[in-house]
Amino acid sequence: MPCLLVLALSLWVGNRKILRIACTSSIVKSAKHSRHHDHITAESVTVPLGCVHAAFIFVMTMYTQLYNRLSFGWSTVKIDMSAARRDPLPVVPFGLAAFAATLFALGLALGTTIAVGMLFFIQMKIILRNKTSIESWIEEKAKDRIQYYQLDETFVFPYDLGSRWKNFKQVFTWSGVPEGDGLEWPIREGCHQYSLTIEQLKQKADKRVRSVRYKAIENYSGAYCPLNRGIKTFFTSPCTEEPRIQLQKGEFILATRGLRYWLYGEKILDDPFIEGVSRIRGWFPRNCVEKRPCDTETESVPEDEKKTR
Repeated sequence: MPCLLVLALSLWVGNRKILRIACTSSIVKSAKHSRHHDHITAESVTVPLGCVHAAFIFVMTMYTQLYNRLSFGWSTVKIDMSAARRDPLPVVPFGLAAFAATLFALGLALGTTIAVGMLFFIQMKIILRNKTSIESWIEEKAKDRIQYYQLDETFVFPYDLGSRWKNFKQVFTWSGVPEGDGLEWPIREGCHQYSLTIEQLKQKADKRVRSVRYKAIENYSGAYCPLNRGIKTFFTSPCTEEPRIQLQKGEFILATRGLRYWLYGEKILDDPFIEGVSRIRGWFPRNCVEKRPCDTETESVPEDEKKTR
């Protein structure tokens, strides 16, 4: 996906608040606050327009220059790039190097138009729904959690005001400054400022309940594409920026998700409060560990308690 929208939790006055941060790709990597959303959208409109204008100039330049250099035979077409067959000669010289540079620039202009144009449509989709990519993922997991445990509750996304026009006006205002300060946002009726935070805490608790404990039976160096773990493990390495974790035989890992040949989890430290040591999380090959069914957190939690999460 060309756009990456980050959701972060911040602590404010002793309570957890939602901080929505928009960080949308290398083109606009410096925009790290949602009040830049309208500027990002304006840029994603003007850039394709400028590239279309440049592409039109390039096409007309090549057409006018090549038209005077073409000669047609019975079965051949010749292009003489040495000089134009007209009088007077063109003011701007247009040789083979200029033709190659113009063709290259035309390709860049068309590619930029397509790429940034797609970014514009993604931005407008986010604005009209008032929902970032990660917030959409949280909403989807909320529905899965309610359906999985068959809970008598519904999750309503608090920042979607229920109208695309209202969501649009929240970003594009006459003052040029979007509504909200990054912590306090207009919310939908029936919700409050902590609705999304509470849902995230429920998902965190559910994630701990459904996690599985594994024990390392072989050492793993932390390589992204390990050659000594088998051909299938080598070619199915997760294509993400998430790290890999080194494993030593006998260590325990709490896995939360996985693929066919890889698992993602957190290493269980003997002393998690060691100074300067943070949580160690990442991917590791599945064939380096074995499941410990007697130690899973799922079995240690009563069924009634799961229903309430």
